[in-house]
Amino acid sequence: MSPGKRILVTGVSTYWGGRLAQALERHPSVDVIVGVDSNDPTQEFQRTEFVRVSNQHALLRRIVQAAEIDTVVDSRLAVDSAAAGSSRAAHENNVMGTLNILAACAGPDSPVRRLIFKSSAHYYGCARDDPGFFTEDMKRTHPPLTDLKRDIVDAEGAVADFAEKNDATVTVMRFCNVLGPDLSTSHARLLALPAVPMIAGFDPRYQFVHADDVVSALEFAVENELDGIYNVAADGVLALSEVIDLLGKRALPVLPPFATGAAAAALRRSGVYVTREMLGQMRYGRGLDNRKLKAAGYRYGHTTREAVQKFGEHLRLRTVLQGSGEPYRYEKEVEDFLRWSPSVRHRKPGSEQVPLPRSRAGVP
Repeated sequence: MSPGKRILVTGVSTYWGGRLAQALERHPSVDVIVGVDSNDPTQEFQRTEFVRVSNQHALLRRIVQAAEIDTVVDSRLAVDSAAAGSSRAAHENNVMGTLNILAACAGPDSPVRRLIFKSSAHYYGCARDDPGFFTEDMKRTHPPLTDLKRDIVDAEGAVADFAEKNDATVTVMRFCNVLGPDLSTSHARLLALPAVPMIAGFDPRYQFVHADDVVSALEFAVENELDGIYNVAADGVLALSEVIDLLGKRALPVLPPFATGAAAAALRRSGVYVTREMLGQMRYGRGLDNRKLKAAGYRYGHTTREAVQKFGEHLRLRTVLQGSGEPYRYEKEVEDFLRWSPSVRHRKPGSEQVPLPRSRAGVP
């Protein structure tokens, strides 16, 4: 990693933004880590400076300029409609938010030389006539059918336009479905059910990537000059029935092959939330070619099978571990005291870093 790196992580209150900031804190050659979000952090930081700010490009630009940010990692993209809220809120975050961040990084006077954009395999979609494995130069075989997928395609289009017009290395990382012990997604909740719903007559292929590999892949992108698009998906594919069997669950083919959306809506009313984005994958599956990232030197810590097995271990231990620890809660006054007060004698490692002066932070 180049010495003196000055990094801005957007969406630092999200699971991925928080975990990436924590990982980057362990790199002594990173001089500055600034995390921005409109919500409180959900992870505990040692030397990441948190700035509460909305996605207004003028404010973000002031932060970028004042802190002389050279690397921006945009981790905000909402890829699960169950967690994204309304379609309007998701569009505001995914499209308008991306446009504002790109505007804050653009221009000949910008110090930003690298942009890393965390995207999703939703970009490719899922259809009957899809290739066995999508490579990074392939496009969707059909137009996106849901608002969320349309937003992801539009957001990537804005990033591509930024790459064409600005002198910066731009990395787009398309992640497949993720499994992890402390990560809640629609697929994870579905697979945690005692009996897992399937579409009758279909047993699609699935790829997963372990949550730790998502963080390490983003870290790898920060450490290396990766220009262009990279798929992030672990080695190996499994049929959905194999995934269910590995987890010790029972397959329940209750969703009909026709009028599947209406049946899924009925399931949602009963508390089993199957999103519209999931239905295509539960019918046709999807595979990503991961050779390009591996050719760049990245090594996955888990295969698809191992990611599923680790998730199964977590599910078996979950009832035992439930309630064993109080979740982290951000309190600005407490954090400021622990970091900067002369009364504190024993600081956390790395917290002795001099903070960005408030007069230069770009926020009133």
